[in-house]
Amino acid sequence: MLYALTGTIRRLSIPQIAVDVGGTAYLLSVPHPLWDAVRTGGETTVIVYTFVREDRLELYGFRSDTERAFFAELLNISGVGPKLALELCSISKALLLQAVHTDDTGILTNIKGIGRKTAEKLLVDLKSLSEKHPEWLAESAGLTRGSIAALDMDAIAALTSLGYEQLAVVAALQKLPPKIRKTEERVAAVLRSI
Repeated sequence: MLYALTGTIRRLSIPQIAVDVGGTAYLLSVPHPLWDAVRTGGETTVIVYTFVREDRLELYGFRSDTERAFFAELLNISGVGPKLALELCSISKALLLQAVHTDDTGILTNIKGIGRKTAEKLLVDLKSLSEKHPEWLAESAGLTRGSIAALDMDAIAALTSLGYEQLAVVAALQKLPPKIRKTEERVAAVLRSI
């Protein structure tokens, strides 16, 4: 079983990258933030999760052991396959924490492939997971509970309804100065920055 690959990166179509290790290129699917962070021709180390089923063998890559462990735990949730688990690993951990702390299924239904019923069930499983491993979401988010509460869900909903990706919206909102407090002002500021 592979633990990690260190080699030259080639970005393919989202979410895939190839890691060339000594002339052999390995195809990996990675979370969107990792795909955005790597550059073709750059060298990096990717922590690997090997997904094996009777009809397929796939490799998934992560920045850290924590991200890999989170992905593996998501796969243990009934109804969550590797594609959905990768989507969940791709969105902001602060947003997942927000959903868990506020019981907001609306956050989860914004994720591709998740309907209302799935979101309700997934929220229960995420709560259990965050109680079992609180450091996974909190450390990855890099946010305190106070700054999580500062996320403007109305602004996120407005911008995603305009077709912007949730990851990009959250990242742009987090970069805004704290003096911008009104939802309308935040939406306008993000539209200018994207």
